[in-house]
Amino acid sequence: MTDESKTAADAPHDDFGPVGYQPLSRIQLIGGARLQAAWSRIPHVTHFDEADVTALEAGRKRRNESQSATRLTLLTWVARACVDALREHPRFCASLDEEGRRVMLKRYLNLGIAVDTPMGLVVAVVHGADKLSLDELGAAIAGLAERGRLGKLKPTELEGTCFTISSLGGLGGTGFTPIINPPDVAILGVSPARIRPEWIAGAVEPRLILPLSLSYDHRVISGADAARFCTHLRQQLADGCGITPSIA
Repeated sequence: MTDESKTAADAPHDDFGPVGYQPLSRIQLIGGARLQAAWSRIPHVTHFDEADVTALEAGRKRRNESQSATRLTLLTWVARACVDALREHPRFCASLDEEGRRVMLKRYLNLGIAVDTPMGLVVAVVHGADKLSLDELGAAIAGLAERGRLGKLKPTELEGTCFTISSLGGLGGTGFTPIINPPDVAILGVSPARIRPEWIAGAVEPRLILPLSLSYDHRVISGADAARFCTHLRQQLADGCGITPSIA
């Protein structure tokens, strides 16, 4: 590169003041390479939607206040709703073969959960998520998150995902575009729920609205597929995934 072709971005940053360097962790290096490859090789499309979780959250809080109930987060119900939606829409629980000619539909359902660890983001896997009760699913997610924070996840707990959920929880934000986690063909982003006035049955009511963002591989999944999947997901969350949250 000649001096004439250099831009301001190529100039040494320490020309403008003191700088410091911090090496990326091994997890960040590996994850970064995978994300770069996924973003460049997969035609991503993101479908944005919202779910009214007012009744679900009220029931969840009542349930958690019960001394006999295991405390569960809203993410547990999102995961349960995803399990149900994946049963009804098996194309989202699939992978594209190496030649890009066939879709492999998986007869098992392992749910990936993005976990924020001190060393970087990892995707931990709940194996056989469709065979777990609500309490078991919640306990599995909580256990993976805790072991991830402690750096104690087993290699087998990082393999075999079919579909991934990435939740910002209470960190903030109104929406984001998650990057697909290969070999998955879709990933669900969940942003913090917020109270918002909604026109319901002729009156304005405060409702708790949960933002959802579904990124999918457009080679495998169409926009219509994504809309139907999110509609199913939204309806499941609105009615508590077929479970009465106050007593489940």
